[in-house]
Amino acid sequence: MSQSAEPADPSDSATQTFVAHRNLLFTVAYEMLGSAADAEDILQETWLRWASIELEGVRDRRAFLVRMVTRKALTRLRTLRRRKESYVGPWLPEPLLTSPDVAEDVELAESVSMAMLLVLETLHPTERAVFVLREVFGLDYDEIAEAVAKTPAAVRQIAHRARGHVAARRPRASVSAEQARQALTAFQGAIETGDLRGLLDLLAPDVVLLTDGGGVVRAALAPVEGALTVAGVLSRIAGAARLRPAQVNGHPALIVEIDGEVDSVLAIRLDDGLISGLYAVRNPGKLSRVEHETVVTR
Repeated sequence: MSQSAEPADPSDSATQTFVAHRNLLFTVAYEMLGSAADAEDILQETWLRWASIELEGVRDRRAFLVRMVTRKALTRLRTLRRRKESYVGPWLPEPLLTSPDVAEDVELAESVSMAMLLVLETLHPTERAVFVLREVFGLDYDEIAEAVAKTPAAVRQIAHRARGHVAARRPRASVSAEQARQALTAFQGAIETGDLRGLLDLLAPDVVLLTDGGGVVRAALAPVEGALTVAGVLSRIAGAARLRPAQVNGHPALIVEIDGEVDSVLAIRLDDGLISGLYAVRNPGKLSRVEHETVVTR
């Protein structure tokens, strides 16, 4: 939220309620949009509306705020979908530097992972809202129905359809935090030493590398596919960059620095013990959230 949207009196009841739920509201908006910048805009709009409401008639303030954020995020999501149609090259979610404790909440960590956010991109906006509110935040169908302007019966059908869609596209097996760390350490070592054989042993044969430069910096404009091709691209990083391990979107990832500046974030997807997806965010407009931790919660 910008400074102009911050309330003047921090002891005010509306302010206390909003601040208490702010991290939750940000997480809801971010999971629906995949963009921290747009999630912050939604929070600012929500605060301005919330500050003007007579709160005496609001029975459940948390639920009311979640509904407000959901409705605004749905409107924004439809705009973003049109914007993405003209995006230069692959579009990837905006990465967030997260605290280690996020990884301890397995469901939350999966829901904010780069891999899952890309799966959510394949849902219709209403399906995405229903899935996020039900599967991640555990809202009941009546609450969700109010948020998305559908009947509870319709929401149940949408939730069932969305669950099936996501189940067919999510990583095939859950990976522990320790397994993910080990895989990333081996991956980092292979890149830094230029170990092509080692890289090939870590990559799935059909691995896909997506690079998001947003038309601002150099990046592949189409997915890079196949272990040998991807390993060749990665092996060129070694001499020019410093790789720094970090927790990004609840999972181990690499922050790539060149000349002391953040150049990109490299996240991985693991399937059956091998790296099946690589997500390299280079667009400078998406890298502001990897310098300081962002709190996500549910």
